[in-house]
Amino acid sequence: MNSVTIIVVAVIVILVFTIVVKSILVIPQAQAAVIERLGRFTKVAEPGLNFLAPFVDRVRARIDLREQVVSFPPQPVITEDNLTVSIDTVVYFQVTDSRAAVYEISNYIVGVEQLATTTLRNLVGGMSLEQTLTSRDEINNQLRGVLDEATGRWGIRVARVELKAIDPPPSIQDSMEKQMRADREKRAMILTAEGQREAAIKTAEGQKQSQILAAEGAKQAAILGAEAERQSRILRAQGERAARYLQAQGQAKAIEKVFTAIKAGKPTPEVLAYQYLQTLPQMAQGDANKVWLVPSDYGKALEGFAKMLGAPGDDGVFRYEPPKEDVPLSKPEEDDEEIKGWFDTSSDPRVAEAVRAAEAVARKEVPGPLQVRSVPSRPVNLAPDPAAAPPGPGVDLAGSPELSDENP
Repeated sequence: MNSVTIIVVAVIVILVFTIVVKSILVIPQAQAAVIERLGRFTKVAEPGLNFLAPFVDRVRARIDLREQVVSFPPQPVITEDNLTVSIDTVVYFQVTDSRAAVYEISNYIVGVEQLATTTLRNLVGGMSLEQTLTSRDEINNQLRGVLDEATGRWGIRVARVELKAIDPPPSIQDSMEKQMRADREKRAMILTAEGQREAAIKTAEGQKQSQILAAEGAKQAAILGAEAERQSRILRAQGERAARYLQAQGQAKAIEKVFTAIKAGKPTPEVLAYQYLQTLPQMAQGDANKVWLVPSDYGKALEGFAKMLGAPGDDGVFRYEPPKEDVPLSKPEEDDEEIKGWFDTSSDPRVAEAVRAAEAVARKEVPGPLQVRSVPSRPVNLAPDPAAAPPGPGVDLAGSPELSDENP
């Protein structure tokens, strides 16, 4: 075999290999290829193994069928209130028709970008800045609907449109921050004022309850003090009455003893005159006694007194004659039953009961400021209880009109 034959065989092999390579086309998954034959659209090659006419068919474009995410640069948009804001847009789309995406538009990505920009300017131009900042979902839905309708003939389906950022001008941002700061300070001041008001109300309620309880306590203390003072005065008056009666009994007994001694001594007018003279200096004593006169006929007065009370003796002198039978005075223990009770020193059981009731009221727990409980204002009843022990004979509480329940 000569060299010419080898060259021919090599050329044939290379030609066959080239024809085979040109005839086989492998498309990956989620991709598609637009095939043209002699410059005219023939078919869309699906993923997998595809056969082409060598030197006649060629691949015009390979299309990615997956959902694509394209972030467009910030676009200046003027709002209804003539404020320029910068908006970043993200579009999620997918190619559904590879032939339309190649032949209906030269560059569908640029077309989607420009269409999104113009549609966004139309939407935001009819809104104020505050509406633009608070209506993201509404803008996204309207923008997606317009893009999906416009890009349908391009073989593209817009799945979703998102506004990634809305940036107002720096001056507007500063004003918004000041406004937000002022609103927050306003809310803080309102909350502080509300708290202070609630605290003042609670404090006033507490002071009110405290004053009410203090007034009720002072009232009860005054009532109990008045009751105690009244009982003390009654008992003191009863004691003074018994003391005066005993003093009168003692004075009567002393006079009786003196008179009995005088009668037993059978005094003469001379003795009476001597006793009278002894009492004259005592009568003269005293700062109010400036002038003192001695009666000249005091002897005749004593003589007449002796004649009236006495009888003449053997010597002609009148002497006092005691009666045959002495009438003794009554003793305190022999007086009426009503008077006997004056000298009883035993304590009244009702007084002790009233003291215990007052101590119970004093030890009663004071309610809190939020639990108002009225303290009973009725004074302690010291009237006699039929079931209680009988009172002592020395204190008459039930019989006193000032201690009854009708005269508190």
